[in-house]
Amino acid sequence: MVRRRPPGTEEGWYALHDLRHIDWDSWRAAPDRERERAVEEGIDYLQSHAALADAEEGGSAVFSIVGHKADLLILHLRPTLEHLDRAERRFESTALAEVTERASSYVSVTEVSGYMHEDLTDGLDDIEDAGMRNYMKQRIYPEIPDADHVCFYPMDKRRGPEDNWYDLPFEERAEYMSAHGDIGREYAGKVTQIITGSVGLDDHEWGVTLFADDPTDIKHLLYEMRFDPSSSRFAEFGPFYVGRQFPPEDLRAVFDGEAVPTDRSLEGDTLDLAPGAGEESHPPTESGRDSGRHHGDADSGSSGGGGRPSPGDAEHDEVGADEFLERADRFGVDAGDAGYGLLFESDADSDELEDEVEELAGNFDHYDTHAGTTVHSDGETTAVVSLWANERAANTASGFLSELPGVDGGVGASLDADSEDGSGEEDDDGDESASGGGGRPGGEAKHEELDPEEFQRRVHRFGVSLDEHPEAGYALLFRSETDAEELVEEVEGLRENFEHYDTHVLTTVRADSGDTAVVSLWANERAANTASGFLSDLSGAGPGIGANLGDGESEPYGTDEDDDIRGELADLDVYAGKPHGEDVYAMVLYSEADPEELESELADLAERFEHYDTHVTSAVYADEHGGDRSAVVSVWETKDAADKAGGFLSDLPGIVARAGESSNFGTMGMFYTVKPEHREDFVETFEEVGEKLADLEGHLETSLLVNVDDENDMFIASQWREREDAMEFFRSDAFRETVQWGRDVLADRPRHVFLA
Repeated sequence: MVRRRPPGTEEGWYALHDLRHIDWDSWRAAPDRERERAVEEGIDYLQSHAALADAEEGGSAVFSIVGHKADLLILHLRPTLEHLDRAERRFESTALAEVTERASSYVSVTEVSGYMHEDLTDGLDDIEDAGMRNYMKQRIYPEIPDADHVCFYPMDKRRGPEDNWYDLPFEERAEYMSAHGDIGREYAGKVTQIITGSVGLDDHEWGVTLFADDPTDIKHLLYEMRFDPSSSRFAEFGPFYVGRQFPPEDLRAVFDGEAVPTDRSLEGDTLDLAPGAGEESHPPTESGRDSGRHHGDADSGSSGGGGRPSPGDAEHDEVGADEFLERADRFGVDAGDAGYGLLFESDADSDELEDEVEELAGNFDHYDTHAGTTVHSDGETTAVVSLWANERAANTASGFLSELPGVDGGVGASLDADSEDGSGEEDDDGDESASGGGGRPGGEAKHEELDPEEFQRRVHRFGVSLDEHPEAGYALLFRSETDAEELVEEVEGLRENFEHYDTHVLTTVRADSGDTAVVSLWANERAANTASGFLSDLSGAGPGIGANLGDGESEPYGTDEDDDIRGELADLDVYAGKPHGEDVYAMVLYSEADPEELESELADLAERFEHYDTHVTSAVYADEHGGDRSAVVSVWETKDAADKAGGFLSDLPGIVARAGESSNFGTMGMFYTVKPEHREDFVETFEEVGEKLADLEGHLETSLLVNVDDENDMFIASQWREREDAMEFFRSDAFRETVQWGRDVLADRPRHVFLA
């Protein structure tokens, strides 16, 4: 048997390719202050690491990744793995991490090998040629090139039965590598590479990172190498990631959907949304258009390629917001929550204009800053209205709109002065934005106002407790003749609209005994009144009811009663905590799906939850006695986090209910951690208590649910006809004896009894 000697290697800096997805749903739902904090902390993190504030040598860079596999690539080169570990954990402590999730990562180390020089055995000192030594040092201690584009991929050498790289003699492998290198050297000055070894560090054997100003140079290089035997016979490739390098301070532009880097134009058929880019080197012509565009004139960019709107002077007159909204209203347009609006009148044929605008809008839709571009008519005049998130994006789109058929100038206005409380303009009827487009809530109030106590009584039937939402200043309830399951999707779209506004607290569909209702809570009456118009337009909905709960800072309704319950339980030596826990909050949903299937789905979701410091634990609990319902329990440090998690958890398979939605009175004893040697005794005792409960008037159901990952972790869920029935049981000698016995068999005292 021939044991082949591996070629020597010399390692330099460790490399981390940290690939991230941006959670766009979380980003759009986050308040402005949280988004600003995320961007500021992200820029600070990227700048400090690029400046090597954490190490004496190495490098860091950030790239915007194109395609579905990731949104960002953060590349770190550092002297030790400890440096990479700190860099990784430091990122997770930033607010930016809260709106991103790990798409993938790759750990490796820069490497040169004996294929480059056969004298390399124990280190670079073996190389007598000083020039070769310096070249090798540049390979293992590289600078990250200041190139526009990056391509990263991991790879292996094939170990198949017919073609096994590792069974070849060294001389044959060295010959293959030399020929392979000859191809790469033909691209010197066009493509720069950093080669990292990852045997024992990650799933593949090498990582290849290529840098070039022109991404087609990377394509041509790799295409040519595919025909070289080193690749065609022996190479196996992992996923490819392609992106564009940008300076850390341009992170905000990434989230705004603008071009990065912001100080230079993109080339070819993709056009730059950032106004002013390249203006110093390409001043506007007399007509005001940018004469330095790579594609010659505005027409080449306005209609094709899915390109980004090109930079150029705005082709519209600035007017006040009131004047713009009045003109837009004339064409039946609600500006919604847009930050900037444009309106261009045209005397062209409407069908011709529709076709042109449809194609142009398809271009604009590639960018998150675009809110909508549509054609409208008031019977006499035709107009194109284009809405954008900010003035910068609108100004660049203005040039395209001005060259539409029949257009001769337009108007635009900043709409940021609109109030942030979710209310629209006083004259808006809200009808158009109610059905889509992410518009601002608008319209006249469509509900009857009740006193808070009467409202509380009516809403309680649908399982909503106002004391759980002390930030709510106004509450709405709309009954609907539509089945709850059919209404959920419609309300989900409306809620996504509402959640753009800090004044929105909760909007949910509830059902009880065949009746369906939508409950919507807001920070103030003005915001609720405008939302009321949308809610009244839901399928099957008629006039609703509402109540002024105060300023959202007074004592919430129901607090005194719950305090009385907890106080009475404390007197009985039963710890009751708060309605959602003492120092944590739990979201509990019930599912009829197979527990193993449910656990598998939750595992993926819980991995995402782990990115947030507020997440405590999430688990599936199956019925110990084979009941058809399992429970999904997700515990968080804050109520807001638990509520947001509920939206994701509700998409798990088989979800049929959420704890607290029943019109009955429910209790949940949680965190019953049983000593393993007493587990059987605990289950038997539960069965005995269950038999006694079945004879109690007012008791409906009690289940013992067990964590599918830990048979000693349980909770007990009970439903009672009303509160007094449950309290009568808690006062009983049987319950008191059970509590006393439990102290001997439980590893810890149950931390929470939730009162639903």
